[in-house]
Amino acid sequence: MTKPKIKKTVNPEDGLKYTVCGEFFPEVYPDIRSQKWGRGDEDPLTTEMRLFCACTRWAFNRILEGRFRKELKKEGQKLFGINSRFCDDAILKAKAVIESQRELLVLEVEETEKKLARARKKLDRAEKDLAIAIKTGNPVKIEKAERIVHGRKARVKKLKTKLDELKTHQNNGTIPTVVFGGRSLWKRVCRGRAAKEEWRQARQNRLFARSDETKGGNPNIKISYRNGDFSLSVTISHLSEQKGMDKKGRPVMTKAPRVTGKLWLPEKHRLKVWELLLSGAPYTVELIRGRDGRYRVHISFAITAPEPVTNPNRGYLGMDTNPDGVALANVHYFGQPEPWPEGFTVPHPKALHKFAGEFQVTVHPNGFLYIKIPELAYSRGYRRTYLIGVLAKVVVDIAKALGKPIALEDLDFGKDRLDTNKKFNRMAANFPFKKIIESVMRRASREGVGVKPVRPAHTSTIGYYKYMERYGVIIHHAAALVIARRAIGFRERITSELKQKIRVIKEKLNQRVNSLPGEGKGMTRKVKRLFNRLEGKIPVHNGLTRFKQESFYSVWHDLKQLALSSR
Repeated sequence: MTKPKIKKTVNPEDGLKYTVCGEFFPEVYPDIRSQKWGRGDEDPLTTEMRLFCACTRWAFNRILEGRFRKELKKEGQKLFGINSRFCDDAILKAKAVIESQRELLVLEVEETEKKLARARKKLDRAEKDLAIAIKTGNPVKIEKAERIVHGRKARVKKLKTKLDELKTHQNNGTIPTVVFGGRSLWKRVCRGRAAKEEWRQARQNRLFARSDETKGGNPNIKISYRNGDFSLSVTISHLSEQKGMDKKGRPVMTKAPRVTGKLWLPEKHRLKVWELLLSGAPYTVELIRGRDGRYRVHISFAITAPEPVTNPNRGYLGMDTNPDGVALANVHYFGQPEPWPEGFTVPHPKALHKFAGEFQVTVHPNGFLYIKIPELAYSRGYRRTYLIGVLAKVVVDIAKALGKPIALEDLDFGKDRLDTNKKFNRMAANFPFKKIIESVMRRASREGVGVKPVRPAHTSTIGYYKYMERYGVIIHHAAALVIARRAIGFRERITSELKQKIRVIKEKLNQRVNSLPGEGKGMTRKVKRLFNRLEGKIPVHNGLTRFKQESFYSVWHDLKQLALSSR
């Protein structure tokens, strides 16, 4: 007995994933309507999306109960009237939600444990301060300390309760409650700030179809190209009717009608999609109806990674990320800044044209430049995303022109670092670092430009003390140079020039002691302790391993505190 032939499918995660976003304009609808599955005056496409989303939620609950995909596939077709492939896609979407929630649960436990440990340390410090205030007998300080202790106890209790709930889910193999349609929207509905109908629409606004190479790319949602225009046709499977049974007892269905219409794609992606259709490669399509009634289309397919166009033997393009732009340093393989090539110009992006000075470039001939987009620091939503994409394109084009990979910082602004420090929370939330890095890395991977993340520890401090004055640049340029040197593999040694600079700072601080008195100025006890630590760390620094030289409490940490204290 021969084994049944398994259909060949292509997983979009294999290779390099490429996603194109467009818009669908339905024009031709089937004349018939289903009395069994339709509701009121809704069109067939809306009915199909509603049935698919309902099947996804049903499959989600059945999978949590321990049911298997094969039996759910047969049962789902009868319950929701959609074809076998749509039903299977709904089950896969439900499984993906469960798997992602389990992965997020592990991350959430780790983040909560870190926050709880930090909150307990803060509570211990607050209790010590309260004990000191009670000992001194100062009623104002006692009242303030008691208020702080009360708040931090509440914080510890809240985090402990949350951690216990998460660990219970982890131990039992369950996941936290999932709200289809959006938890934030549901909370707004409960508070009377949004209509329940809006939440219902958010729960039935998607249609997903997997790729299949054996069925011409995608059998349920097909893309076609004719006379210079793209079109999309969506299978309305609930309008298909049974016309008999085959020899194996399986139902034979009539051909399902389709909803067809124009597909708009951005100009920059049209050629890529056209090549996809010519090659006959599979593609995955997700159709999403927005609150405005417009249909967005996400087309995903796998492409082969391009040939690398950069060589690390030439050096690196160091990138230091800031809230209003990036600083770049063109660094030779020997670790020194290399002047820009003759005739080098920064590619200026088109289609900005919002205000003068929107895109500012300051080029230094010795291999440094700064790209500043002032609006990046305060713009919101799609505008910020667009500006970050423009910035990433310019940076990658520069690296491509130089033939050098990009070296950037591997900073962490994860949720576990967001705590009761309002100043840091605001900075981390407004700093679009993660989006800039992700955008640069995505763009670089598509263009064949190499990217090397490095440890971010003390790059600005090293640049401030060693390279800022030497090359006559700002601290961001010096930090970009340090990042590139770190990517190449250089260690940052304590030089005689740096030792002389520290001695000069010490002499200046000693001179301030004899001047007019001022609180926190001159050679304070804190600064004296810094110099004492430096005297022990500087002689042994050059002999340490690279990891120890870049550790948090290395000599650079004390030099940073010294720079802040001697301003």
